[in-house]
Formats: sequence, C-alpha cells, structure tokens
Amino acid sequence: MTDRTPEPESARQERQPVPPTEAAANPDGAFDAFNPPQRELIDDCVHCGFCLPSCPTYELWGEEMDSPRGRIHLMESGLDGEPLSGSMVEHFDNCLGCMACVTACPSGVQYGPLINRTRAQVERNHRREPGQRWLRRLIFGLFPYKRRLSALRLPLALYQRLRIDALLRRSGLFAKMPAHLRAMESLVPPVRRASRLPARVPARGRRRAVVGMLTGCVQHAFFPDVNNATARVLAAEGCEVVVPEKQGCCGALSEHSGREREAVEFAKRTVEAFDSAGVDYVVINSAGCGSTLKEYPRLLADEPRYAAAAERLSARVRDVAELLVELGPSARLNPLNLTVAYHDACHLSHGQGIRTQPRELLRGIPGLELREINRGEICCGSAGVYNLLQPRAAAELGDLKARNVRDTGADLLVTANPGCSMQIRTALRGRGADLPVAHTVQILDAAVRGERAESLLNR
Repeated sequence: MTDRTPEPESARQERQPVPPTEAAANPDGAFDAFNPPQRELIDDCVHCGFCLPSCPTYELWGEEMDSPRGRIHLMESGLDGEPLSGSMVEHFDNCLGCMACVTACPSGVQYGPLINRTRAQVERNHRREPGQRWLRRLIFGLFPYKRRLSALRLPLALYQRLRIDALLRRSGLFAKMPAHLRAMESLVPPVRRASRLPARVPARGRRRAVVGMLTGCVQHAFFPDVNNATARVLAAEGCEVVVPEKQGCCGALSEHSGREREAVEFAKRTVEAFDSAGVDYVVINSAGCGSTLKEYPRLLADEPRYAAAAERLSARVRDVAELLVELGPSARLNPLNLTVAYHDACHLSHGQGIRTQPRELLRGIPGLELREINRGEICCGSAGVYNLLQPRAAAELGDLKARNVRDTGADLLVTANPGCSMQIRTALRGRGADLPVAHTVQILDAAVRGERAESLLNR
C-alpha cells in the first residue's frame, strides 16, 4: 500500500543535490542570489543583547555565535563575502528556531524569515557528511508521510508490549546505538489503539461555525486521541468539523529545516485540500503546523497559482485554543480536581503569540488549578526534529525543562504540540518522574464529558 501523499519532487531529486534554477551560487560569499537572508532585516538588529537570556543555545553554552545576534552577524558576514564554512553551518544548525528571541527583541527583528532563508541556503550550498545526509533522508522520508508513520504503529506496539526496550537497555546494546537512533527510540510515545475520525462531525446544538481540521502527521499517527478530543470539543462548542480526506503534511518540518522546495510542494497540496472545503476556519492542534500555515502567504508568494489561495487560507487558520476563546464558551464544563502545569509550545507562544487563550480555557474548568513553570519561555529541546538532529543539546534542554516542570508539584503537564509532549515525557522519565502529559483539548474534553480526573492521570 502506498502513501496517499505523493513524494515531493524535491525529495526525489535529493539523491543528487541540484542547485536552484533561479540563481547561480555566489563564489565570493556564503549565499546564492535566490532568497538570501534579507539585508534590511539584518540591519534591524542593533546587537543590544536582550535576546541572550531567552536563547536556549546561549543558555547552554554562553557562546556569542550561538545566540541570535551572533547568527545574524554570521548572516551579514555571508552577504559581505565570507564563504559558507563548516563552522558557520554548525552555528546555524545549533539554532532551535524557537523564536523566543522574537518575543524578547525590543527592535522587532524578524528572526524567523532570516533563519528560514539561511537554512534553505545551507541545504542548497553546503554538502553534509554522509551520516548526516542519510539521517536527514530517513527523517524526511518518514515523518511527513502519514501512512509510513502509521505503518510503524504495529511493530512499535509489539516492541513496547514485549518490553524489547528494557531488554536492549539491560543488555547494554542500547548504549552502543548511535545517539540519533537512541533519541528516536526514547521519544516514541506509548502506542495506543487508534480510531478513525469521520469525514464530518456534526455540531451539537446550534451550529456556530464550520471548521476544517488539520490532523497532522505525528499527531495523526501517534496521538489520534488528541485529534478525536479536538473534534469532540469543537462539536460541543457548536462547530461542524470537516476533515478533508486528501490532506497530507503541511510542510512545517521541511520549512523549519531549510527544505524549501519540499515545503512549498506540501503547502500547495494543503491549500488544495482546504481551499475548496467550504469552511469558515481551519483549526490546528499542533503548534508547529499552525505557525507554518499562518506563514503560507510568504512561503507561496512566488507561486502565482497558489498565492491568493494561500492568503485566504492563512486568514482562516486558528489554533484550537485561539478559536475556542474567539467563539466564546457555550458547553457546560464539569469539575476536574487537578493541578496542572502548562508548557508553552514555542511555535504557539513565540511563533503565533498565543499565550493567554490556553490558560483562559484551563482556568475556566471548575476545580482545576493552573501552575506556571519557572523559565517557561526556554524551549524544551524538541523544536521539530531538532531532538533527532542535535540529541545532546536537546537532552540538556529537556532535562532543564523536566526539572522545572517537576518543581511545580503538578499532577499533570499540559502542552499543545506533539513534539513537546514526547520530548518532555522522555526527559521526565529520565529524572524518574512518571508525570502524565496531555493536550489542552484533552483536558477540556474530559471536563465536557464529565470524566473523572483519574482518567487523565492513568493514560
């Protein structure tokens, strides 16, 4: 059985790196002439240093070139003629793309477009060592494809139920595996029985809106209960939910990793799937996906057939918490006697500016106590596939986050991104804390359905 989402042309061409047809590489500098980092955005940075305390890699290493202003300096050097060296690429690769610096910056520097364009330049103009090339082919040949991920569910379920993971660790074989594979294995969430979402879920009571729902890739394969809870909560709040069958990957992982052509192809197909769906809103329950869909006008600006549709789609995109607050509550919420810590996913808080809405929804549940995490603005280390490409740095950040989560004394951790959920769960387990993790909509769903708090704590 083949994946319904066709492999983008860029992925098929990857075996033989092809320079962009739009421009020739610049022999006198780091970047070619096609979409280099914008000089005018670089000039907005006054190197004040307000970004430093918010930057995860500067937090870890205290290195200037592993801070936002240091990377911006490297981008400027590349525009001024400095070649794209391995050291320069390493500093760009070290960036998580968490956008905490954007929130902290008093000058309004648009770091997101700068790092995205720079990463696209790196992928075109820098040849990585063979191990890294094969690792990236594995990651991007797997994670953006729902059917390929879903095909892993059965073997992974058997792996977990037969406790092969424990056997590998006891035998010492796990410690001998490459760090990237160890990270991949440790991040796999518990594989539970999946139920398929119908193409249309009717609104309960008076219909207030028709919403299209992006089911995601990792979310669809490994967190189907989050998608089901999302549909139920939206229906309870008077939304008719439409789940377009032809939707595939939105391109978020590719876009954040510099695989520009691949991201564009995925974006086109997402636009096609939702533009004709006849919906008022497109709802996302994964922070990274939502951030990317809101950036479609920029990503598809050079695609005449899609630019206008990308604008229309972007204007209708809402994170699920964002839409629920926008519509206002209508469903009755039953008490949940729980203490929860809320973790801000970076692409929700920094990428989309959505911070108050999830907290407002959680505080609206009777009996629930919300606690804040110390230094919550620091990334947990997930950052798309960063924890697979940079496992050591990601593990350090995960441990820092786990320590601060545990210090809250909460019964349960709440977050709004599958990557964060996997990363923090793994880090907590490494600290001997078996704290359950849930999505915001799962808490709301339990309150709407009148479930006991124990049902969330025992998942």
